[in-house]
Amino acid sequence: MAERPEDLNLPLSVVTRIVKDALPDGVNVSKEARAALAKAASVFVLYTTSCANNFALKGKRKTVTGSDIISAMEEMEFESFIDTLSGNLEQFRQGKTKKDANRAKKHQDASDVVSAGDAEMGDEGEVDAGDEDAS
Repeated sequence: MAERPEDLNLPLSVVTRIVKDALPDGVNVSKEARAALAKAASVFVLYTTSCANNFALKGKRKTVTGSDIISAMEEMEFESFIDTLSGNLEQFRQGKTKKDANRAKKHQDASDVVSAGDAEMGDEGEVDAGDEDAS
């Protein structure tokens, strides 16, 4: 847990970048407004996490899942976020599946290379007797 309440705040630089990307060019946001947005975003994240954790506990789990976050949004009456979050969650899962498949393929390719090398070596990693004649 955080030692001070301020430790739970989102970094001001991150919030500033998000605000800048969300607003049209030429719109300035005061330092006070950025600080207020950062605090509000932090409270939102903490409250969402707490609600999602309650769903995980109801399911007798220690891990908060994406489905718990979706359920928390519904409970907090942020239904307008659910479609976007569900779509992003599905994209994340598909990307993760592709990464896992690529990782498994690389692992298999590496195993094939090692197996091919073992075929040329004896049981103890020594050169087979047929190769000693070259000496």
